Amino acid sequence: MTDDRTKPEIDAPTGPAPADLVIRDIITGDGAEAKPGDNVTVHYVGVEYTSGEEFDSSWNRGETIQFPLRGLIQGWQDGIPGMKVGGRRELVIPPHLAYGTGGGHFLGGKTLIFIIDLVAVG
Repeated sequence: MTDDRTKPEIDAPTGPAPADLVIRDIITGDGAEAKPGDNVTVHYVGVEYTSGEEFDSSWNRGETIQFPLRGLIQGWQDGIPGMKVGGRRELVIPPHLAYGTGGGHFLGGKTLIFIIDLVAVG
């Protein structure tokens, strides 16, 4: 993956939020493929579906982040496997696959959009 990628912009969605996980490849990678439970290194940005407000971004911190998929929200566990290094993927994640439908988390009850660049697997 080239280091010249920039932080993606997420356009405000139109219409109702989807009830199921939506996976859309923006750029198809050609490197190693992520598998369930892998450790992944990513750059990402996340926004709330309804407001379009950004709530988190590794780009803003200026560095990628690495973690095991099994420790992430279900939408990432389901949406990243099959992605290849060098790829950029959009995930639209309904509340039941994110932080739940209740108010225990500040993102609880919200549909989330992430754009994820897969930098490394392993």
